[in-house]
Amino acid sequence: MKYDEITLQLKRIYDDPSPDDGFRVLVDRLWPRGVSKEDAQVDFWLGDIAPSPGLRKWFDHEPARWDEFVDRYFAELDENPLVVTELFQKTTSGNITLLFAAKDAKFNHAVALKMYLEGND
Repeated sequence: MKYDEITLQLKRIYDDPSPDDGFRVLVDRLWPRGVSKEDAQVDFWLGDIAPSPGLRKWFDHEPARWDEFVDRYFAELDENPLVVTELFQKTTSGNITLLFAAKDAKFNHAVALKMYLEGND
């Protein structure tokens, strides 16, 4: 695989799809409310890559918990490398848009996931 040919992007699932999105992956464990599967134009739904329910509830989108959330989420991803492999098996080049439903575009698991996939800590 040529990971250097992949560009990761983030987008709320409620935003309109765009040709620049490339391969659209929903990274939420639950399907977002109010969005039909047809309108979402999701190419792949990888709910298992989302944080565990316990971690998600603990974080509760609290910015003060962000750093610890990232550490805990990275640990969960490290314990489940197959789910990351599954994401990259679907595409080896071009754009991948990680779709999320959270209102907070700065402090959410998709931001942390992008950091993880890009090797940022």
